[in-house]
Amino acid sequence: MRETSNPVFRSLPKQQGGYATFGSGAAGAGAAVQQNYGAEPYIDQRQTGVSRPLTIDDVVTKTGITLALLSVVAVVSYFLVGNNPGLAMPFTLVGFLGGFALVMVATFGRKQDNPAIVLTYAGLEGLGLGAFSYVMANFVVAGANAGALIGQAILGTIGVFAGMLVVYKTGAIRVTPKFTRMLIAGMIGVLVLMLGNFVLAMFGVGGGDGLGLRSGGPIAIIFSLVCIGIAAFSFLIDFDAADQMIRAGAPEKAAWGIALGLTVTLVWLYIEILRLLSYFQSK
Repeated sequence: MRETSNPVFRSLPKQQGGYATFGSGAAGAGAAVQQNYGAEPYIDQRQTGVSRPLTIDDVVTKTGITLALLSVVAVVSYFLVGNNPGLAMPFTLVGFLGGFALVMVATFGRKQDNPAIVLTYAGLEGLGLGAFSYVMANFVVAGANAGALIGQAILGTIGVFAGMLVVYKTGAIRVTPKFTRMLIAGMIGVLVLMLGNFVLAMFGVGGGDGLGLRSGGPIAIIFSLVCIGIAAFSFLIDFDAADQMIRAGAPEKAAWGIALGLTVTLVWLYIEILRLLSYFQSK
C-alpha cells in the first residue's frame, strides 16, 4: 500500500502493485479500491450512478484552471510590487502563510475537493509568488534581467513536470512502498533542516545565514538541488495517487483535490528553481 509524500493526497485511495498509467484504468479495478473522505468508505460512483466518475480530462481542466488563476494573480502581484516595493513583504507573508493555512484546512478537514478552498489557495499563492519573484529578480540578484530569470524558472518547472510525467507514463521508475518511504524520509529531513536554518538565522548564527542553506554558497546550491530532486520525484507519487482515484471511479469533484496537490508541488519546485538560478546569477 502506497502513501503519497504530498499531504494533500493523503486521503486518496490506496492500491497494491507497481506503477500505473495515469488515467488509463483497468476493468474492475475501482471496485477493489476504497477512498476515505472522513470516516465513511468511498463508494465507486460508477456503481451508484449518483455522480459522474472522475476522468483524466477533469484532472487536466481543474488543474489548468487552478494554475491559470495562480498565474494571473502572480502577474498582477509582480507589477503592483514593482510600482510599490513596500508591498513585497505583506504580499509575500499573506500569500504564503495564507496558502499554507488553507492547505492545512484542506488536508486535515478533508476538504481537498472544495473548489472555493482550492481557488482561494491559488489566489493567495499567486499573490506570494508574484512578490517573491519580484524580490528575487530585482533585489537579491542585482543587475539581472528579471524577465529572463523568472522565465528560466518557469521553463525549468514546466520541464521537470513534463519530464517526470514521461518517466511515470513509461514506468521508468516504479512507484513502490520503499520508494515512497525513502521520499517521505527525505522530505522530512529537508523540512527539519529548513526549520533549523530559520531558527538559527533568527538568533544570528552564521552571520544571520544559519546553516547557510540560503546563503547562495555551495551548501545552499546543494540544498536547493536536493529540494528540486525531492519535489520532482514527488510528482511520481502524486501521479500515482491521482491514477488510483481515477481507477476507483471517484466523483468528478475529486479533480479539485488532485489539482490542489499538484499545485502545491509545482509551487515548491518553482521557488527552489528560482532560488537556485538566483545563486548562479549572483556570482
